[in-house]
Amino acid sequence: MSMRRTVGVAAASAAAMVLVAGCGGGPQSGGDQKLTGDKIVLGVLNDQSGAYSELSGKNSVKAVEMAIADFKAKHGDKAVTKDITVETADHQNKPDIANSKAAEMYDRKGVDLILDVPTSSAALKVADVAKEKKKLYFNIGAATTDLTGKSCNKYTFHYAYDTYMLANGTGKTTTEQIGKNWYILYPNYAFGQDMEKSFSAAITQAGGTVVGKDGAPFPNTSGDYSTFLLKAPTLNPKPQVLGTMQAGAELVNVVKQYNEFKLREKGVGLAVGLMFLTDIHSLTPAALAGTTYTDAWYWNFDAKNREFADRFQKETNARPTFAHAANYSAATQYLEAVQAAGTDDADAVVKNLEGKTVEDVFLRNGKIRAEDHRVVHDAYLAQVKPQSEVSEPWDYVKVLKTIPAAEAFRAPSSDCKM
Repeated sequence: MSMRRTVGVAAASAAAMVLVAGCGGGPQSGGDQKLTGDKIVLGVLNDQSGAYSELSGKNSVKAVEMAIADFKAKHGDKAVTKDITVETADHQNKPDIANSKAAEMYDRKGVDLILDVPTSSAALKVADVAKEKKKLYFNIGAATTDLTGKSCNKYTFHYAYDTYMLANGTGKTTTEQIGKNWYILYPNYAFGQDMEKSFSAAITQAGGTVVGKDGAPFPNTSGDYSTFLLKAPTLNPKPQVLGTMQAGAELVNVVKQYNEFKLREKGVGLAVGLMFLTDIHSLTPAALAGTTYTDAWYWNFDAKNREFADRFQKETNARPTFAHAANYSAATQYLEAVQAAGTDDADAVVKNLEGKTVEDVFLRNGKIRAEDHRVVHDAYLAQVKPQSEVSEPWDYVKVLKTIPAAEAFRAPSSDCKM
């Protein structure tokens, strides 16, 4: 998250780090199984007001609503139920709020499945609640590999991406092609700490060295990264790459200040650990031209993706990020699993999902691993186009290489005791 030789130092010297399972017909179970309350309730728990609100936020709620509408249209009168609704809440990127909101969703709102939950520290709290309540949780927005490692559990599935995927794609390529000496700046919470470890491992494996690293406050309410950015060129040896692990609005601030301080001219290139389409939209392609990064999905990759993106844009007036597409996919696959099982009983749904190979608008060559509930799929090495090549709004990226599902994600971890 190996690449063609066309990838080079960006115009801004930036190098980037950054199921439908064909269950047709009606329920396949006996008539004695049914839905709790004769309905299905999906919960979208995410950041709707802060740093990660644009990359997912309220538009992920819209993506889930689209999945519900498509499910109903597909199955019609044979659908396991027509009563499918969405509950949503803003966790403000705070683990304690995520914990309480998740419990409220499961206990008081009747939620069968919680979706999304960006911010790894919040995501891990929700995984604990899902385990305790024995309720389903599909994480989309968080990247920590602990969700499929030491914090894995029977009721949690990790859907879209993780820090291994990002580092395996971008950290390795940037070290091989841009520079071997790195300074890593990361947000000092679970996601950033995991990113730092994953990228450091990938950099070292590719023959590089991390000459320095610092954790910045999260959330960084001041938006000031000057202390860290000005430190980078003073290190000995001087880093050739500044790897920023911030995301969303915080990434936007880092890139703006990187350019203001002219670190490019001082010989320090920029690598982005995690980048979303909305980040490029905020910064403009001109600020990131040539930047390469690892993406989980791109809206204009092929006709299938574009068809979904056109529908999404009509609903939201924006193109979807990979988080939006993954939330749509995850909601779809959950509903198909309930349809197949004939019940929303969590254990029955898990049994239906485990080991399934899946193919939909988000998941290409997808598989839901039974061993750790990592959902593996193709990933993409992408590059931001120069402004001169941008032919329509939001089409900011060209895909340089598809990273096969078998290579994109790590093997199941021995730390996962399901």
